Amino acid sequence: MKRTHIIIAASIFATFTAFAQTAPPATAASTYPARPIRMIVPFPAGGATDILARALSQKLGEKIGQTVVVDNRPGAGGTIGADAASKAAPDGYTLLLATSSTHSIGPAINPKIPYNAETDFTPIGYVASSPNIVLVPNSSPARSMREFTDHARKNPGRLNYASSGNGTIVHLTTEYYKAQSGTFILHIPYRGTALAMPDLISGKLDVLFDSFVTGMPHVKDGKLRALAVTSLKRTALAPDLPTVSESLPGFESVTWFGVYGPKGLNAELTTRVNQALNAALADADVKERFARLGAEPTGGTPQAFAAMVRADNAKWKKIIAERKITAE
Repeated sequence: MKRTHIIIAASIFATFTAFAQTAPPATAASTYPARPIRMIVPFPAGGATDILARALSQKLGEKIGQTVVVDNRPGAGGTIGADAASKAAPDGYTLLLATSSTHSIGPAINPKIPYNAETDFTPIGYVASSPNIVLVPNSSPARSMREFTDHARKNPGRLNYASSGNGTIVHLTTEYYKAQSGTFILHIPYRGTALAMPDLISGKLDVLFDSFVTGMPHVKDGKLRALAVTSLKRTALAPDLPTVSESLPGFESVTWFGVYGPKGLNAELTTRVNQALNAALADADVKERFARLGAEPTGGTPQAFAAMVRADNAKWKKIIAERKITAE
């Protein structure tokens, strides 16, 4: 009897051992997220990127089942926060809300930034895009983008444009337009486009490729005329407004927002966050809050996001080199 019990016990132990060896172990992804997730925003609190991040983080937290805390790390045009995210543990608990400044324009105009925008991060998802809007004073003879281009071609060096500073998206977008249209328009940099608005309204400036969210209110107030938006297709934010590409095929310039993890984030965790991100972006409340910021939710796969960023970086690198643009 005792021998039988020993044989049965040995058999049970052998079966349990075999199961333990073949059963998949608990993974980090199977218990993720077990604590709050940090989303680094590399710009100051209260700015457009921060407001967008807070709208996104609340809904992302609901979809992923854990609190997502916004951590503002401003400085050096987004470089400080992006660098901090690149050096975090790749465990899914540190995310970065990146922008064109941190991963397209910054690396193209400043090769000495402390991180490699392509290899030091794991792409997770494309969050949103925001076009610029082409503004002219009401006294301008141009009532369409085609008319403005014709006017500029007939008056080389006699027109001027404002930017928010050297090396900014406004500066680069206008130089891109000049290269594509074959026009010569003088550059007048300001410390932000808000400071340029009085001169544009009065007619001292001829054109401004401003952020949609800051430029559109002046159009609605009747102070300025909008000619076009810089997205490739018409935006739902202003569906009746033509695109620059309708007169200059292929022209596109948008400020994009996207989520990255540190380098080495495994595929399972990347997929988990990407799925929650896409679900958050499909939410009606998120769409409405983004629209107030002049941004359209995008979404999609990590691979599509990475491809978009590579293409955007290559475009700006080419423009910067050809137009000899510096951040100084």
